[in-house]
Amino acid sequence: MHRTTSRIRRLGPTTAVLAVVAAVFAATAGHGGEDITKPRLERAIAPTFANLYVQRSTILGKTGVTVASIDAHAACDRGGPKVPDTGPGANWICMIAFTDDAGQRQEGKFEVTANADATYVAGGPSKLVGLATITDTRGVDVTNPAFEFDGAFDPDT
Repeated sequence: MHRTTSRIRRLGPTTAVLAVVAAVFAATAGHGGEDITKPRLERAIAPTFANLYVQRSTILGKTGVTVASIDAHAACDRGGPKVPDTGPGANWICMIAFTDDAGQRQEGKFEVTANADATYVAGGPSKLVGLATITDTRGVDVTNPAFEFDGAFDPDT
């Protein structure tokens, strides 16, 4: 009997710690969903796209392309006019306007999945950003960084 009582005493604090951890997890698990908003997604996706488009241009041997010259801006919407522009989901659309590496202003529709952990995955139109693989200046097929990309929201905004 003493052995059983000792085992229960050992499990008591462990069970209490597990209960506290579970409660904290439950309280914070859905927290990221409310933080996903239209302005927050727009602020996150435009500069990420611009940086990746610069990488793409460098791979293709196009010089003089910078984040500033691309001047990317995003306008995002979640699921149309009847759905609030907040929360995680695969039904976000972001229109990204930018200046391409030929100096022409473009606008493309990017399908976005926003995750509750404040990350996202976006895929754009191949007619504007190219296919999943592109051929670099050495003739080697490489992954196109602007074709499909992921990113994260700024945790402080």
